[in-house]
Amino acid sequence: MKLNLKKPICFFDLETTGVQIAKDRIVEIAILKINPNGSEEMKRWLVNPEMKIPAETTKIHGISDEMVSDAPTFKALAKDVKEMITGADLGGYNLLKFDVPVLAEEFLRAGIDIDLSKHRIVDVQNIFHKKERRTLEAAYRFYCDKALDGAHSADVDTRATYEVLLGQLERYEDLENDVDFLSEFSKHRNTFADMAGFIHFDEEGKEIMGFGKHKGKRLDDLFKTEPGYLGWLLDADFPLYTKKIITQAKIRNQFGG
Repeated sequence: MKLNLKKPICFFDLETTGVQIAKDRIVEIAILKINPNGSEEMKRWLVNPEMKIPAETTKIHGISDEMVSDAPTFKALAKDVKEMITGADLGGYNLLKFDVPVLAEEFLRAGIDIDLSKHRIVDVQNIFHKKERRTLEAAYRFYCDKALDGAHSADVDTRATYEVLLGQLERYEDLENDVDFLSEFSKHRNTFADMAGFIHFDEEGKEIMGFGKHKGKRLDDLFKTEPGYLGWLLDADFPLYTKKIITQAKIRNQFGG
């Protein structure tokens, strides 16, 4: 089967120092770019995270401090990564909850303001969970009838994710071979304004708090009634992209934009 594409789609996978979006850094990134004519381009980089990689994390993905000591930082790679995904849709496994927010954070740290939410995103995990609810290894065995050797290596996981999506399209007649449909189908039930899930959109498309004592309240209202609370969020240890959304709302309320 061939994926029906109107534009390129970049499947990507990250290996990181941990699972905290605001704090942890990328140590490996792999991107598999599939073009509408079926041609492929694969890029993989080891990345110096500029912090220690915890031993328990190294046990999972096998990447140690020594392996990345001479690798480029993400800031050094950011323009190459941006160039590869510009004009393309995005695909991956657990992309919406983790990889996209982490990549957005790294771009902001590198001084590149790229809005990844503008890309159409196909999250193969969400399709899988809506259909079967298992891990990537199980998904690969289920859809591709093969064992996944080398799991937690970014390039292996990236290609496996692409193959799983092709298997899903073959298995489920109600899945359309169309990135618009797949992107919509694989979305979260709640639309996140900040990708990390701290800020949501309500039914009218207004930003609302997604957690805490003000959960469900609009940012516009909180700037009028609880400006100190939002100020605390901007000073606290939240993802840069979350702070960007709050800052945009602050400017809008101050200047009527």
